[in-house]
Amino acid sequence: MSLPEYTDVYNNFDPAALEAAILDGRLDSGLNVCHEICDKWADDPQRVALYYEKDGGGEGVLTFAELKEQSARFANYLSTCGIGKGDRVAGLLPRSPELLIVIAGALRAGAVYQPLFTAFGSGAIEYRLERAGTRLVVTDPANYPKMTEVNNAPPVICVNASEAGAAIPDFASKLAEQDAGFEPVMIKGTDPFLQMFTSGTVGKAKGVAVPARALMAFYVYMKYAIDLRESDRYWNVADPGWAYGLYYAVVGPLLMGHATHFNPGAFTPESTYDMIRKYKITNLAAAPTAYRLLKANDHILPEGENLGLRVASSAGEPLNPEVVNWIRNRHYCPVKDHYGQTETGMTCCNFHGLSHPVRQGSMGYSSPGHKVVALNENNEEVGEGETGQLAVDVNASPLFHFDGYTWGEKDPFVKGYYLTGDMVICHGDGSFSFSGRDDDIITTAGYRVGPADVESTLLEHAAVAESGVVAKPDDKRGSIIKAYVVIKAGQEPGDDDALRTELQELVRRRLSTHAYPREIEFVDELPKTPSGKIQRFVLRNRAKDEVGA
Repeated sequence: MSLPEYTDVYNNFDPAALEAAILDGRLDSGLNVCHEICDKWADDPQRVALYYEKDGGGEGVLTFAELKEQSARFANYLSTCGIGKGDRVAGLLPRSPELLIVIAGALRAGAVYQPLFTAFGSGAIEYRLERAGTRLVVTDPANYPKMTEVNNAPPVICVNASEAGAAIPDFASKLAEQDAGFEPVMIKGTDPFLQMFTSGTVGKAKGVAVPARALMAFYVYMKYAIDLRESDRYWNVADPGWAYGLYYAVVGPLLMGHATHFNPGAFTPESTYDMIRKYKITNLAAAPTAYRLLKANDHILPEGENLGLRVASSAGEPLNPEVVNWIRNRHYCPVKDHYGQTETGMTCCNFHGLSHPVRQGSMGYSSPGHKVVALNENNEEVGEGETGQLAVDVNASPLFHFDGYTWGEKDPFVKGYYLTGDMVICHGDGSFSFSGRDDDIITTAGYRVGPADVESTLLEHAAVAESGVVAKPDDKRGSIIKAYVVIKAGQEPGDDDALRTELQELVRRRLSTHAYPREIEFVDELPKTPSGKIQRFVLRNRAKDEVGA
């Protein structure tokens, strides 16, 4: 099958025609996201929205018709709580059918769905709930104990509440009490439907309210970069507690009327291959960490076995050539690198569904509806072979949907450009290659971690005077988190290892399990500017030198 030419699709992109083709509602006069990702596919009672593994074994199926009914019941429950248009509703849930019902039901009611990653600690949860003024949290027995440590927590409803050991409303029981019909609440394309948070280098995570018009960009990514076809079995391994999983493991495929797959278990090479075999997955998306882990455990895949993958996609950090070659040789399919952010969705890709030259190690080309460029320090576009900061030309990008951080935490716009904070090499043919962050964000195992969050959590310990947190290169995870810690005078520990463990557990509990520092080094002082700001670049260089030593 010959693919459309990238340049033809990109140059002739027509947003109005796309809107008319893929949406029942209209961005200017009104639409409902639950209708677009569920109801319009629900007339066929056999059409599956979700295939899922059950926690503890077995599998299940959720059809679009069942999702429509259950989301209506949840929307009615929200209505009884006085929750409606614009209100934030959070899910602190594993990858389960209940998660999908909560997302769809909140959107049906015109509310804004807020993801909470299940590895978050109580401190990270508390901050996000307080900041967003969240009206309700849906959780499960495994995660409920974190909510008991959250100050001024909103009301909580729990899946299998009897197992939580507390007198809290039960999700299934409350839904069973509700009517199975609920007229979708209309919102505009400029109204938010998701409330995200993104990591920050200074201060706490920043709010990103995603407007309904982002559906257009999500569709373009699924169609052209992922190349999701009707015949595909699609599995995006990413957790919907984060942007890539929520945008492209939930909203994107359902918008196309396509089933998605959930596995609540921990990622292992064995479980991944079992899932691909069992569900005959043909279209796979994951972070580079997942592919690196599979490659590192190459012996688990029998020699010569073809799992039937047609295409694989990667996002979160650059793919190295060894992994690309390994996937081609062992899985007999191409893997393509895609670039995006929580703020913008995916804006620069190598496209499975379009024909274009492929440059080894490149992050690809502007996504249709977007124009990405590289800027120098004077915010002028750079030429071929030059390095600059990746930016989106807002006026030339009809599908660009980021309006700024929810509470004005930072202004990333200058002279009509949105600045990503990522440095790239411009190849002069429309393609770019990633060269590094322009700030201190740490990418570890595909997760983006703001060092300020880790530093402020370490300061909660009575013995810590100061800390500087940076990325240290690591073969498997890309980077690990390393903390340089200054102990308060008179608080020196008798046992450094015991204090290290205490500090690691503190970050795990308060922040998240993926953000704890795997290495902690106690130092007498931190490098600083004359104004007293920690010079993380000095610590970064020190950490790199340790790897090379």
